[in-house]
Amino acid sequence: MRLLCQRLTSISLALRLSYTPTIAFSPLPFTETDTLNLTRKSLTSQRLYSSKDSNIRDNNIDTAMSTESTNDEVAAAKEAAAAYKLSSEDKAGPATVFDKILSGEWGSDKVYEDDKALAFRDISPQAPVHILVIPKVRDGLVQLSKARSDQKDILGHLMYVAQEVGKKECPKGFRVVINDGEHGAQSVYHLHLHVLGGRQLNWPPG
Repeated sequence: MRLLCQRLTSISLALRLSYTPTIAFSPLPFTETDTLNLTRKSLTSQRLYSSKDSNIRDNNIDTAMSTESTNDEVAAAKEAAAAYKLSSEDKAGPATVFDKILSGEWGSDKVYEDDKALAFRDISPQAPVHILVIPKVRDGLVQLSKARSDQKDILGHLMYVAQEVGKKECPKGFRVVINDGEHGAQSVYHLHLHVLGGRQLNWPPG
């Protein structure tokens, strides 16, 4: 009997040592507040991704429009260069849209005028402010590289007018551009200065 009790005691001890209790975890209650918080997080995430997608789309559209505008300008410059080369032996060039503006045949949004120069807004602006400054008398000044030594005064005057217009229209800064020849994307063979501004301009230009 004593031996039987000892064996039962040993078996009971062994069972206790080998037994590993299983603890059951029940999920915490999911409240209405938790649901609202998750919904808010989901909507915020959707707005962020939607905003990013919208920005990407806008940038792609701006890039496409800029590329299309650049391609149009280059094509117009090539046509103008061909017309200029075929125009006359004295290389004065054919009549241009600027002649029509100067004669009053065509209207313009004028921003400055004196006895030597005229400044008006470009009808196809490449910036919030895009103004053209031209000499009233072309006198063979079809492009900057064709300027004669006796035309230094008018060249200086055009630059002076450009800065007057620029500082008035673009107090935070502006850019003055002169396109020269086919590779310079010149589309009108009557010297003109572009005054560009009204936003942060990039560098380098195209």
